[in-house]
Amino acid sequence: MTPTEVTYASYLKLDELLTLQQPRTPQDDADLATLLSEQFFIVSHQTCELWLKQILGDLAAVEGHFLTMTTVDLERSVDLLYRSGELLRLLHEQLMALERLPAEDFAQFRKHLGRASGAQSSQSHQLERVLGSATRSGSLFLAFRSGLERIGADLEEIVTAGVEAGSLHRVVEAMLRVGNGFFQWKIGHVGLVMKMLGEQPGTAGTSGAAHLMGRATMPFTELHELRGKVHERWRPQAG
Repeated sequence: MTPTEVTYASYLKLDELLTLQQPRTPQDDADLATLLSEQFFIVSHQTCELWLKQILGDLAAVEGHFLTMTTVDLERSVDLLYRSGELLRLLHEQLMALERLPAEDFAQFRKHLGRASGAQSSQSHQLERVLGSATRSGSLFLAFRSGLERIGADLEEIVTAGVEAGSLHRVVEAMLRVGNGFFQWKIGHVGLVMKMLGEQPGTAGTSGAAHLMGRATMPFTELHELRGKVHERWRPQAG
């Protein structure tokens, strides 16, 4: 093998990657099962941050495509949005896997975490800014609406037209899928924390599950409202 030859391990930097899981529980303070549970906890959160990096990169590319609004770039946006939706589904499934973390093991190693908390995840907060909430539009929707204004398109007409709106319709559908995936991930997090902590506060000093519930809102309110108007058009009129 030549010095410059790329291998699976060198390409993925496995020698570095597989040493990044370093439980804080002292070796003589817990049995092997507890140490493996903390490793599982670390791997789950590191993986979450990697997927968030990918999602944020994909959504930033979508915002860039909204600057052009060409058919090609809109179709690329659809692909990226659906990929982001699938990755959010993976994040939700990771939460389901974390339910296999024994509560007694978590209680043992949690005391070694200090004030470290998922609430401190800068990428998670960045994703909230990109997607927005039920009361505030995020940068992704604002970029889409600005793109529509530049090409003289009306969002309500697009939602009403459905498949006849072509690429713009597919973008709307993909954005709704992302929004639903984000909401399910947030709600799943609330359920996991309730299961693991009950009414205990979070390690960063938050109110725990109550804090997470307050942040679990559905993005793209305007799109949902317009979707509701589509049904109103077909509602039987009172005679």
